[in-house]
Amino acid sequence: MFFFGKGKRRTNPCSKDTQSSQEATFSPSLKTNLDTIKRLLRGSSDLTIRPLRSPLAPDVVMTVIYVTKLIDETTLNEHVLRPLMSSPIEAEERSDPLVRLIGERVIEVGSAAIARSPQSSASRLLDGHCLLLIQEAACGLLVDISARETRPVSEPSAETVVRGPQISFNESIHTNINLLRHIIRSPNLHVEELEVGSETRTRLALLYMNGVAATETIDTIRSRIQAIEIASVLESGYVEALIQDKGYTPFPTMKNTERPDAIAGGLLEGQIAIIVDGSPFVLLAPVTLFQLFQSPEDYYNRFDISTFLRLIRFVSFIISMTLPALYIAVTTFHQEMLPTTLLITLAAQREGIPFPGLVEALLMELTFEVLREAGVRMPRAIGPAISIVGALVLGQAAVDAGIVSAGMVIIVSFTAICNFVIPQLNVAIAARLIRFSFMLLAGVFGLLGIIAGVLAVMIHLVRLESFGVPYMSPLAPFHWSGLKDTLIRAPLQKLVGREPRNIFTRNSKSK
Repeated sequence: MFFFGKGKRRTNPCSKDTQSSQEATFSPSLKTNLDTIKRLLRGSSDLTIRPLRSPLAPDVVMTVIYVTKLIDETTLNEHVLRPLMSSPIEAEERSDPLVRLIGERVIEVGSAAIARSPQSSASRLLDGHCLLLIQEAACGLLVDISARETRPVSEPSAETVVRGPQISFNESIHTNINLLRHIIRSPNLHVEELEVGSETRTRLALLYMNGVAATETIDTIRSRIQAIEIASVLESGYVEALIQDKGYTPFPTMKNTERPDAIAGGLLEGQIAIIVDGSPFVLLAPVTLFQLFQSPEDYYNRFDISTFLRLIRFVSFIISMTLPALYIAVTTFHQEMLPTTLLITLAAQREGIPFPGLVEALLMELTFEVLREAGVRMPRAIGPAISIVGALVLGQAAVDAGIVSAGMVIIVSFTAICNFVIPQLNVAIAARLIRFSFMLLAGVFGLLGIIAGVLAVMIHLVRLESFGVPYMSPLAPFHWSGLKDTLIRAPLQKLVGREPRNIFTRNSKSK
């Protein structure tokens, strides 16, 4: 595409030397070009066609075409129409082609380019460009005057910030890139823009640090994005589902977050960010299981506090998967493992309960999942109240009615609290799914079933990869130096390398 600027080579701007043979070109007939544009846009009622005459060429008919509400009318009037209607022409410039003359000397908008194809011009009209067509000119002029309605930058809504920047991404791809540029003021931050979705033509940006991110990983992600064949991409979840490593797993192989500092930290570590226009959640890949339990606050607090909090997250993750299953196994098959006093107390609570431990646990877990979903779907003002009141009322009523025991209510409640400790929502959902599998194994095989389930999950995690990176790195394969920022967080002075090493092409200080 031809961009205007002083000192350009004097050539015919409508020449076909760079025109693709697969696309039709504009005709010298203005009426034919207008009919073609109308046909390509299906005669849409918001398509505006404004004929005009300019002192640049009083005898030549011009037409400005744009889609209402996609353009900034102030920019159109002040920087496109007004200069066209009032700009004088100097004698030495009359020999220049009119389209080039307008683009270089008249239009006051930064982005202006020659348009040679009606098909590509129609696509740009839907992006917020206006098209200037001139009689007897076999090309047009595209000017970017798009108006983008965006939500202002605000605090993160899905991720609570305890300490750190109080800003989050919004639905504008340009705003999100600017937020990252403000954090990483380095020329090594590279941005590639792509387009996905045959109907939505959703813009997508691939961000990475040159010389830090692995070239093979960048090529893999880029090729998978370019191979997407789908009509619509409405959110970053579409891209995540279509490019992640194939295989059935409840664990996420990409991280999504609405916090710019989290994405900036990942970019500096050599990861690749994917920003999808229209989504406030940015994707980060590749990831390991341990990175999904990390939070940006871990690097803003003292290392001992951060280590303690990380250990709490990992323990909570294990408890959220196994606690109901352990309760079922012990109370059903292995009562001898409990102290006598505790066993008598639990037996007294279960006296009169009509269901076995497995059915009781499944009933309570499913009830809590329904309450959780109801709280999410209800209006924000009353959603939390419904969840809390529903849990208290139903739990107490179920115990009083003799349907479930008080011990089971405690187990289910503590399990839910542990699930909320996990930073990444998709990891918490994975723990909830695995919990039901462990409960079924415990109800049938007791502790032996739980052990078999834990081994199966561990084998699955070891075999899992995220864009070629082992999911359990640096434990499997084992890297001693990588343990400084996994289960624990060493002091910042000790974090002098990017880990795991097989993600990156260059190892240097990153934090």
